[in-house]
Amino acid sequence: MQDASNPTGGDYSWNSALCRALDILNDFMANSVDHLGIYLHLARASDQRRRPMVRDRLLIMAGAIAAEMHLDTVAAYCRHQVLQHNPRHLVRRWPTLSAALDDEDFKSHRAQLKRRYPREKAEQMLDSLGIQLANERDTYFSDFEYAAAIMGTTPDALDEQFGELG
Repeated sequence: MQDASNPTGGDYSWNSALCRALDILNDFMANSVDHLGIYLHLARASDQRRRPMVRDRLLIMAGAIAAEMHLDTVAAYCRHQVLQHNPRHLVRRWPTLSAALDDEDFKSHRAQLKRRYPREKAEQMLDSLGIQLANERDTYFSDFEYAAAIMGTTPDALDEQFGELG
């Protein structure tokens, strides 16, 4: 029997299109959490090397990715760390990085950071530090727990400091 809401014919075509869309979404989310992990690792390494300006740039990249992933507590932590070092930073203009994502000034700033630290360069930087991400995320219960661990904290500590956002 043909589904009236499916103009292409039977359920098979609609289901296969839905499955393809879900596969694409799953690949995007896996790619996003890997991307987040790269920038968080690099920010932490920059902090350990006492390079606060580089750390702040990488935290902005990580925080924006976290905001896009709806990991608002992680994004809030990244924003907080940047503002703790530089209270006059551009991100002070928005209450959250999620709020900043649609603003043209923030988009422009982020585009500059993407040019300066494209994913390929970031992966090379991470490799030069001897950090291997292969299956690292799989050892954690959630993306939130994974990000918290990279930042050297726990989900509970983030929730306590920034509220139940993530």
